[in-house]
Amino acid sequence: MSTKVSLDGLDREILFHLSRDGRLTNVELAKRVGLTPPPCLRRVKRLEEAGVITGYRAVVDPQALGRGLEVLIDVELNAKDRQAVEQFEDAVASYEEVVEFRRMYGRPDYFIRVAVADHAAYEAFLMDKLKGLPVGIRLESRLTMKEIKPRR
Repeated sequence: MSTKVSLDGLDREILFHLSRDGRLTNVELAKRVGLTPPPCLRRVKRLEEAGVITGYRAVVDPQALGRGLEVLIDVELNAKDRQAVEQFEDAVASYEEVVEFRRMYGRPDYFIRVAVADHAAYEAFLMDKLKGLPVGIRLESRLTMKEIKPRR
C-alpha cells in the first residue's frame, strides 16, 4: 500500500522505464530520463520507500515451469458470513497453482487465475482443492485459447 506521494513528470518517466525493464542500471535509467545518476537513484529510493514501486520480478515462461495451462475461474460463494469468507480466502490464497486471486464487487464474488501443467492437473486441483472446501461454491472455468497481450 503506497503512502500519499506526489509524482512529477520525472517520477512518471522513471516508473515508465522501470515498468518495462526493471533490470535497468541506475546509470542507464538516469540517461533515459535526463538526470545524473545520484538524483535518479534518490528518486527511485523515494518511490520504493513510499510504496509506489512495490517490487521487481522476473517474468518467466509458464511452460518452462511446467504450468502451460492457464484457467480463469469465476467463483460465487453460497456462504456470506465473515468467517466462511476468510477461511475460503486463506485456503485459496495458499494454493501454489493460484497465480492471481481477487475479490470482486458484484458477480462473480471472486476471480481466480490458475496455472497448471495440463487438463489432468487442473481436474485434480478442482476436485481435490476447490471442491473440497467446506464452503459451498459455484464455479465457472474458462480456458485460454490464445494470449493476445500478455501481462507484464
